[in-house]
Amino acid sequence: MSEPSQGTTTEANQATKQPLALPAPSDDETARIEVNGQSYSLFDRLGPTVVNSDGTLSRITDWAERTPAERANILRVLGKRNQLRLAATKDRLEAEGDEADKQAD
Repeated sequence: MSEPSQGTTTEANQATKQPLALPAPSDDETARIEVNGQSYSLFDRLGPTVVNSDGTLSRITDWAERTPAERANILRVLGKRNQLRLAATKDRLEAEGDEADKQAD
């Protein structure tokens, strides 16, 4: 067998050093799907994600029926509440992790 030429090896090394490029994000911030020729926004259908007090996630079941004013109020309140609940869940998990570390020692 013959060894590859020096030029081929250099080209292969340069190709592996280049990071793979991702496609540019679309201008539309919400994900859309097409069903039977009609385009639907997933956010309009599913609504925002709700962080429950136990740390689980859910959705608002009647989001599609809410008025724009109701949606705006829900998003305003939900954003703040989700942040508080995420912080509380993170603190609780860290405390449980610290207890597990102490018991392991």
